[in-house]
Order: sequence, then C-alpha cells, then structure tokens
Amino acid sequence: MAEFNNIGLVGRPGHAGVVDTLRRLLDFLSGKDLTVFVDDLTAVLVSGHGQKQCQRAELSKFCDLVIVVGGDGSMLNVAKFVASDQVPVIGINRGRLGFLTDILPDELEEGITAVLDGSYSVDSRFLLEVVVRANSSKNSEDHHLGSALNDVVLHPGKAAQIIKFELFVDGIFVYSLDSDGLIVATPTGSTAYALSAGGPIMHPGLNAVVLVPMYPHSLGNRPIVVDGDSEIRIVVSSQETLEPQVSCDGQVLYAASAGDELIVRKKDVPLKLIHPPKHTFYQACRSKLGWGSRLVRDDD
Repeated sequence: MAEFNNIGLVGRPGHAGVVDTLRRLLDFLSGKDLTVFVDDLTAVLVSGHGQKQCQRAELSKFCDLVIVVGGDGSMLNVAKFVASDQVPVIGINRGRLGFLTDILPDELEEGITAVLDGSYSVDSRFLLEVVVRANSSKNSEDHHLGSALNDVVLHPGKAAQIIKFELFVDGIFVYSLDSDGLIVATPTGSTAYALSAGGPIMHPGLNAVVLVPMYPHSLGNRPIVVDGDSEIRIVVSSQETLEPQVSCDGQVLYAASAGDELIVRKKDVPLKLIHPPKHTFYQACRSKLGWGSRLVRDDD
C-alpha cells in the first residue's frame, strides 16, 4: 500500500458542518508527521493549524492523498483536478447520499487512521470526456469541453422544451429522438441523475456506459447499456431551433446549435477512489437507498 505524507484537504463552502469537520480533521492530522495543504477556497474556511495553501488546480502537484469534506458534488469537483495525475481521493460525508464520500464525520479519526496505516481498498473509476464538433458552417474543428465522473448530459436548458437529436454508437446509427435530452452516465453516475431518470444501477467495476433518454416521446426508448470503450456521438438536429446545453457533472459548459456533434469517450486515466476497511458497494446501496438489511435467522 502507498505511504501518504502530503495530505490535501478540500471543504465545501456554505455548509454548516463542513467547517467543524475540517477543524477536527486538522487537529487530528497536526499530531502526525505529515504536511497538510488546503486549497484556496478551503483556506477561507479554516486557518491557524499550520497548513500550507495552494490553488485547487495545483493540489495534485503537492499532495499524494486528497481528503474531501462534503458531499458527492464536492468530490466531483475535485476529481477533474486530480484524476489525471493519479492522486487518490477519499471523502468524509457532509452531504446527503454520499456514494463517493464514505467516512462519517463521527468516525473520521478511525477511518483516516486506517487509511494512513495502509488499511484501505482502491477503486478505479473512469471518467468521460466530451468534445464538440461544431456545425461545419461555423467551425469544423473538435473542441474539448470537459470531463465528467458522473455524466455528460444534453438538455434543453429550459423547462418543458423538447429537443431533437440522433444517437450513434461506434459510428452505427441507433435512433433519432424527440425528448428532454439524453444522459450519458458512467457506472459511478448510474446512482445519480441517471437513476432519477429511470436508468439502472450499475456496479462501479463495470466497463460500461448507460444512455438514458429524458422523458422521450416514445415508450420504446429505454436506457441502453453499452461497452465503456464505445464512442458515443450525439448529433443535434439540423432543424433544432433551441440551443441545447451540454453539462458535465451538472456544470453547463456549452450551448449547442443545430447540426453540432457531441463526441463522448472514456478518458484515458481513471480517478483513484479510496475506501475505508469493510466498505462495499452493496453496503453503500443499503445505506443510501434504503435497501433491506439481512433477515434475522435462528442460526445467525
């Protein structure tokens, strides 16, 4: 197991419990032979614990482990900065569901001690990257929009509006569709927006991507699971009058025009997500989704 000496801390601003947890975590880490960094946004929340400061985008230059205090949204934000440099992350859950942030605030000392002692497991979670191939009348070159740990979403950006597009997988035409949009989700993102839209729960170890239509105008258009190495191409209809928006993990990055093509592929380098001892995906589902616990039996 890796030895961690330089620890980065990231906290979610605007959450009442995050500051308390950050201070408790800083007090705990100050008694160890470690160098602690906080990003510029987190530094506003805490001070006076001897930590160093850097830009969030520079965390991976200085740290060999990043601890995120917040919810899954905080983890998604950090992932895009550290994944390419293979810096592992672990989360202390101050959000709601927290599929990516495993450690409870009251158990942070126990959980972080186990990790620092080498008792942990590592998941490799792949990300998606999306480029836009603009309508040739504007610009024929591909333009990189961003990366997503959860999902890339094409949506109208306005309530109760229908958009028209075509879907191709590995160059093969799949369907044309009138709908509120399309969610392209990783297994990590299958328990997020895609699940709310009726998509399946996918084990994070799968090399697969799910394509989930949003309120399609056809009962036959259902979520499709495809190989994770597929190239997903979405072509905005040439008759489209709206400017559908493209989001990566909930952040709007682009307003598409009629004829634009969106190319979604797996990113080369995955995120290394650390879990404390005894963590399992199924235990997380029981906890976060309210699945039933094991039945009590006489021989248990």
